[in-house]
Amino acid sequence: MEIYRFLVSGRVQGVFYRKSIQQAASALQIQGYVRNLDDGRVEVVAFLYDDMVEEFKKILQNGSPLSRVEKIEQEVISEEEADLIHDGFEVR
Repeated sequence: MEIYRFLVSGRVQGVFYRKSIQQAASALQIQGYVRNLDDGRVEVVAFLYDDMVEEFKKILQNGSPLSRVEKIEQEVISEEEADLIHDGFEVR
């Protein structure tokens, strides 16, 4: 299990994107968070098994009905960088 950080670009703020991601992640019992960034992107941090990464990226790509994802960047980060609560998936 690794901690992944995704930076999602496109029309992803003000379109219920974070709430859609939170609901999907919670349904899959994924731990992490999603938050808006000042530059218009959305940051998603999640504890994922390697075999779940592609499925989770599809969730990020689909987003909400009003969102339009243009780019998803991904990286593995350390626990110190993640600032996780280790209990559920939250919108920040």
